[in-house]
Amino acid sequence: MRIAAPHEPGPEKTRILVRVQGVVQGVGYRPFVYGLACRLGLGGFVGNDGRGVVIEAEGDPGALNRLVDALTGQAPPLARVERVDVAPLAPLGQTGFSISASERSGPRTVLVAPDTATCAACLSEMADPADRRHAYAFTNCTDCGPRYSIVRELPYDRRGTTMAAFTLCGPCEREYEDPLDRRFHAQPVCCPECGPRLRLRSGDGTELPGDPVKGAAELLAGGSIVAIKGLGGYHLAVAAADETAVRTLRHRKHREERPLALMVADVAAARRLCEVDGAGESLLIDAARPIVLLERRHETGAAVAPSVAPGQRSLGVMLPYTPLHHLLTAAHPDPLVMTSGNLSDEPIAYRDDDALRRLAGVADAFLVHDRAIHTRIDDSVLRVSRGAALPIRRSRGYAPAPLTLPWGFPRDVLACGPELKNTFCLGRDRHAFLSHHIGDLENHETLRSFAEGVEHMRKLFSVTPRAVVHDLHPEYLSTKYALDYGDLDEEVELVAVQHHHAHIAACLADNETAGPVIGVAFDGLGMGDDGTLWGGEFLVADLAGYTRAAHLATVPMPGGARAVREPWRMGAAYLDAVFGSEWPDVAPVRAMAARRGERFGQVVAAARAGLNAPLTSSAGRLFDAAAALAGVRDVVSYEGQAAVEFEQMADRSECGCYVARIESGAPLVVQGGDLVESVLTDVGAGVPTPVVAARFHNGLAATVVEVCELIRRDTALDTVALSGGVFQNVLLVERCVTGLEAAGFSVLTHRRVPPNDGGISLGQAAVCGARDRLR
Repeated sequence: MRIAAPHEPGPEKTRILVRVQGVVQGVGYRPFVYGLACRLGLGGFVGNDGRGVVIEAEGDPGALNRLVDALTGQAPPLARVERVDVAPLAPLGQTGFSISASERSGPRTVLVAPDTATCAACLSEMADPADRRHAYAFTNCTDCGPRYSIVRELPYDRRGTTMAAFTLCGPCEREYEDPLDRRFHAQPVCCPECGPRLRLRSGDGTELPGDPVKGAAELLAGGSIVAIKGLGGYHLAVAAADETAVRTLRHRKHREERPLALMVADVAAARRLCEVDGAGESLLIDAARPIVLLERRHETGAAVAPSVAPGQRSLGVMLPYTPLHHLLTAAHPDPLVMTSGNLSDEPIAYRDDDALRRLAGVADAFLVHDRAIHTRIDDSVLRVSRGAALPIRRSRGYAPAPLTLPWGFPRDVLACGPELKNTFCLGRDRHAFLSHHIGDLENHETLRSFAEGVEHMRKLFSVTPRAVVHDLHPEYLSTKYALDYGDLDEEVELVAVQHHHAHIAACLADNETAGPVIGVAFDGLGMGDDGTLWGGEFLVADLAGYTRAAHLATVPMPGGARAVREPWRMGAAYLDAVFGSEWPDVAPVRAMAARRGERFGQVVAAARAGLNAPLTSSAGRLFDAAAALAGVRDVVSYEGQAAVEFEQMADRSECGCYVARIESGAPLVVQGGDLVESVLTDVGAGVPTPVVAARFHNGLAATVVEVCELIRRDTALDTVALSGGVFQNVLLVERCVTGLEAAGFSVLTHRRVPPNDGGISLGQAAVCGARDRLR
């Protein structure tokens, strides 16, 4: 809306009401408006309410237009303006401009900013010996610091955060109340006189004397494990070069081989460990400060112990993102392992008493502080794929910033997500609020974290679900939660969404398109609508529905869930499916049979008899079979390990390609066993494993292209969406996209949410919304 000069005689003054929505609280937006209005000579006020920022401004129409234009174009760095509404008001003759108190009544639809890395201005103060915040571990301002992790309620004011426990000292209060100060209404503002304090404690909780940061650095240098309280929970830290310390951490944490994340002081330190191109550097220094998976340099040497990331050609690296981290990496400049503060399969510890209890047998010391964390939140993880970010885990630094969609939700939605890598999603208006990473819903503690997260975000964003969406699998704890929710509220409709349709819908929503597309959903396992376990699917899909156009041929999964932990079982199943009783007499078969002894024959017999051997079309299990028969590993210590290592060892320069038959029908059936047979032939002929791994990837990618071309002949669709956990595999993504684009397809991949099950809840919510819009 442009503000025109009044046509009637009288004072050349106009007054307007402006409402700004988006991430506009806790990011310095009110002082930004105040300063701008004062410079433009306007009267009126700016304040917060439950929907965002409200402005009444009065003055010259040209100045008002400049104000409205600047609200988006000149907004503070952490602000994300989604909507600006302007309406006329009767002039009041007001000349001064002020900042009003927040309005706490009425509906709350404001957005909350994610936690953000320490800004350059705060770091400069910390480095200045003359500054009162010199070396202070909780320095922050409106451009940085904790947000979501400390918010209890909205509007975002200090009394609605965990900082309410700290009374501001005189100097901090003057900063907080000064509209021209960069700490004006920075809710976590504090200093050494009035804010949180660090303490270093021994494993039994006894406080240790001396400087806590220096003491922690000395312990780390001496080989100790230190639990460190961060923004969203505790980390467990050791010196990354100390093999004994890393092994001890793995033993105590019960984390056998899954790679451990590293924290390094700066980009230069990251470059000493890894290959860091422009895209990688951009992700490392982003305000979200995620863990970035980067290919390690060959000369990394003694800087990183072998046990940090066994079998990996990449390292997960992040930069310091809190003042405490900056102080710690200055005191201990060598790389640190910085992994989640939990035992395997448990949620990250974030409450002090719980951390001291649960981590007492793991950590030798605790670096703690007295600022409470309201919401636990893990580090985010990204990869670089084709020069852009590929999210693996979307959490700290990104959640709870919503995805704004082109379509609205006709009613409020709660999507409960899957069992593994769980997130949930709330849908309201045009916003999809994807939660932080919850984890695998396999125990009571994680389920409680899930339920607490739902309740907190539901209240925070004033969402009252009228539809609750769940997976088809009846035994998922997320499904059971949804069913219980429906039992408690008779006005709630329960909506079931097939797992792989949700994957494709998540990719569509991520790319702000409704389809239809050819959706390629490759993952581990998901319940199909025919009662079998799907996972190698080609769907003709839009947001509202799908048709199964093709899939990988089904094979038995002997032992059920045990086959996920023991990939050799899938190797045996594929051998039997391809060759029957006439197995080829080649080295990899003899080797596997020898390694597994009499169990090998027993597993084959069980698969043939269908005894605890559900049928699956899973692409993840196909990868497991190929990796096991190639000699990568028989047993894994974390989900997908064999497939991950198979990708990691692949020779990127190899152009050879295995071929899989595609059998006609409705749906088409892809004989994945042909790829396994080719693996056996090459391994038996002495072809190096890196070449075998590359040819398998190339062959699967070529098969994807061929199947999509066949589907295009029948549907005329020329857009392909790639989703599912298998598409965390950067090599496969790159080969598929290259081949599909060469064949004339447009390709959609994930860019804001993970392709793995961490994106499922977004897809579930999008499907529900689309079906509602068709009613």
